[in-house]
Amino acid sequence: MNRLARPYLNPYVGGTLLGILLFLAFFVTGAGLGASGGINHVQVALLNLFAQAHVDRVGYMAEMGGGSRSALNNSAVFMLLGTILGGALSGWLNGRMKLEIRKGPQISSGVRLLLAFSGGLIMAYGARLARGCTSGQALTGGAVLSAGSFAFMFAVFGGAYALAWFLRRVWN
Repeated sequence: MNRLARPYLNPYVGGTLLGILLFLAFFVTGAGLGASGGINHVQVALLNLFAQAHVDRVGYMAEMGGGSRSALNNSAVFMLLGTILGGALSGWLNGRMKLEIRKGPQISSGVRLLLAFSGGLIMAYGARLARGCTSGQALTGGAVLSAGSFAFMFAVFGGAYALAWFLRRVWN
């Protein structure tokens, strides 16, 4: 964990590799990239442990893991697992894996964590409302030229730009 951090990958090389990965995801699984689908399957699998009758009754959940089907037997679950393990491996190999709270000097760690948690909840709600997470909407939706995905991304960047003025003290 005390390794010297290596420089980040060139963004053009990273973007090209991400494009190749997106193509391979479509080619191999028939679906694009995104995390919220995998998280949904994990949630249904956990709920199935405690309330199988409920999962079987709700059509949305029954399609994922009702009856004798396993909600975890889905490519999105494996993609989610690969994202977590791949990110951890990359951080470790490049000397960036450490426990830290990144914040500006004028804000406490508790407020920073509260803001991060609140932002995560808002994004999770937005992902369910938009029927996909930001990576799924931007990458997968953009690759298939979905008008809704482009509208979503304009809203994300516009909202972030508008909110940045109010939250600038978190980083300054």
